[in-house]
Amino acid sequence: MKLEPIISKEEIESKVREIAERISEDYRGKNPILVGVLNGALIFLADLVRELKIPVEIDFMKVKSYAGTNSTGNIEVKLDMERDIRGRDVIIVEDIIDTGITINFLMKKLKARKPESLAVCVLLDKPERRVADVKADYVGFTIPDYFVVGYGLDFNGQYRELPAIYRIVEK
Repeated sequence: MKLEPIISKEEIESKVREIAERISEDYRGKNPILVGVLNGALIFLADLVRELKIPVEIDFMKVKSYAGTNSTGNIEVKLDMERDIRGRDVIIVEDIIDTGITINFLMKKLKARKPESLAVCVLLDKPERRVADVKADYVGFTIPDYFVVGYGLDFNGQYRELPAIYRIVEK
């Protein structure tokens, strides 16, 4: 297995600042709750929060839908958020949307809790693989149908620590 860089650390930093500016503008005067989807979105969420110019609260959810490089299509909630989001502005922060099944599941689950608003912020969007009809409100990069690692994304628990995004190329 070989790693091929596709998005540099500098490109990610610039895009995170850009997304944070948009969110800060869109939510000026508000105090949204950012819901980080563990484990993949942890690094993106941390960097995003440091760039925001508005007060926010943070909570987490952990769901599992992957085995190796394949989405199982089955979603297990491993950790649910603690905060009551009724009447609050909520932004789901996710590392990647490919089939859309996971984010669709999370959106339905959180909408049932009656937030004032619900938005999705994603670092990577892979529309070629979309099965569920979902669209993120804030998108960092749109990428082809590659299996990618780095900047929080993993392959069987490895490569999350890499500062850039890499495509896994089978040798």
